[in-house]
Amino acid sequence: MKNRAYETLHLNHKKGNVLLATVSGAVTTKKELISLFDRKVESVDIITTKSFQVKPNRGNPIPFITSPRLGDFGNSVGLRNHGMEMAYKELKALKDNGLRAILNVSVSANSVEDFITLVKKFDDVADMIELNLSCPHAQKGYGASIGQSKELVGIYIRGIREAFPEQKSLLIAKLTPNVENIGEIAKEAIDSGADGIAAINTVGPKEYYLDGKPILHNSLGGKGGASGEWIKEIALSKIKEIRDAIGDDPIILGMGGVSTAEDARNMIRAGADSVGIGSALSRVAMADYEAYFSSIKNGEDASKYLSLYHSNLEYVKHKVIDKTMYSEDTVILTLDGKADCKAGEFCFLFLHSVGERPFSVAKNDPLMFVIKVRGPFTSAIKDLNVGDDIYVRALMGKEIKNKKTENALLIGGGTGTVVLNLLAEKLKKENTRMDIRIALPSLKEGQKGLLEDDLKVYGKYQVVPDDGQPGRVLDTISQADIKGDTASYIVGPSVLMRKAADKLVSLGQDPSLIYISLERNTLCGVGLCGECVCGDKLTCKEGTFVSYDYILKNNLEF
Repeated sequence: MKNRAYETLHLNHKKGNVLLATVSGAVTTKKELISLFDRKVESVDIITTKSFQVKPNRGNPIPFITSPRLGDFGNSVGLRNHGMEMAYKELKALKDNGLRAILNVSVSANSVEDFITLVKKFDDVADMIELNLSCPHAQKGYGASIGQSKELVGIYIRGIREAFPEQKSLLIAKLTPNVENIGEIAKEAIDSGADGIAAINTVGPKEYYLDGKPILHNSLGGKGGASGEWIKEIALSKIKEIRDAIGDDPIILGMGGVSTAEDARNMIRAGADSVGIGSALSRVAMADYEAYFSSIKNGEDASKYLSLYHSNLEYVKHKVIDKTMYSEDTVILTLDGKADCKAGEFCFLFLHSVGERPFSVAKNDPLMFVIKVRGPFTSAIKDLNVGDDIYVRALMGKEIKNKKTENALLIGGGTGTVVLNLLAEKLKKENTRMDIRIALPSLKEGQKGLLEDDLKVYGKYQVVPDDGQPGRVLDTISQADIKGDTASYIVGPSVLMRKAADKLVSLGQDPSLIYISLERNTLCGVGLCGECVCGDKLTCKEGTFVSYDYILKNNLEF
């Protein structure tokens, strides 16, 4: 089938052009991020989606990514996706608005029938459809369970072609490198009707340990695929083997360990028609995406855009030195050691055999967290004792970029109040006068507000208990509180932040001077999974604070 993808890619390994792509499961996993790359990262020629299934899949629990060494990664996302129907609706809207880049839609299934359903569904929005026959950490019957068998690969592709001969998009088989005969499997895929091959997916699975125990959490006993620089030579070898087996005519989408211009050129020389980049993007700032891809495309030094540290994937062991129950469901946890966390940044806490979750830092020295007990992980935190070990990986996000003002109104609710402590520290350095108002459900006689003694030193301080009427703190806000050169900062439950922001606007405050700390569903913390997308930002890279003006312009829900 000849379409724009075919015209662009066919025989490109002979022409030597460096055509660049994102890869399935890395960064371009959400509609907002696909749009961002299409509009602003013009050096990317092909945008690849995450692998979609007929039904939604919650994937593996976190942590599902780790880094044993800078540039090397272990991962076990487990095909997390929101299902075919929602994915199609989002991609159709993007396509209808016009996409510059070639769109490669990745799909995953454990039966020929489901693959047929997926291919038929996405055919009118995709330039290429990539069959995930390669994932090493998917549930039984998916991914590499199919791709390791030459016979199964042939059965699946012939089944799709026979059921849907009118397919307009290119059909690409993504193969696993974890076989002895990838060339034979690739040839079977092409002989059975595939237009091309994508290779390689992650190597493995293998285990990743922290103090002798598995880091990743999944049904495979903590095993996960290997990606990043340490699989580069394997990828080149496998791509060459595939090209030798299938000849020049079929398309090869190459990937695996690419992070520099030389890596990309080597992949084209090995026989790839395009070069995918995935894990390396965890080391690239969002503002540098285009410059990074452009440098690779143009044969320039791309290493200057790669961070030279991976502390946000490094676990540091701490001991619990104090645990206090502020209320029946709120724990104040103090650890030995310290951090240099700024307002807008956050950490992950990790417990073996339980998992990890992101939390804001209440104090840096000693390191303190205020944690609401809501589920298994936070219940495990509640059960910790003084002297127990817990791990921290940090720092995610970025310090808030706020306009300096003479005055600031700080509004906090619930455990979100803890974010105000580091914020107030920053505002004090900017010589800002502060008015701090805290909403809490109730206060027992003699009980202080969260971090009350700390926050009081920064300015006027008032606790307003809800006492059965949530959001009573908003009744205390008037036009006089925002007169003159004043900015407002809001943290806490979403409903409180929305109502507070709307009231401030109704009182005449400029939305660009209202800053809100958004809690997104942060999973990887390094900018790969895309779950924390907020407009065209990832909060794990850009920080949790955004202006209300930005929220309104991007029509964001929170």
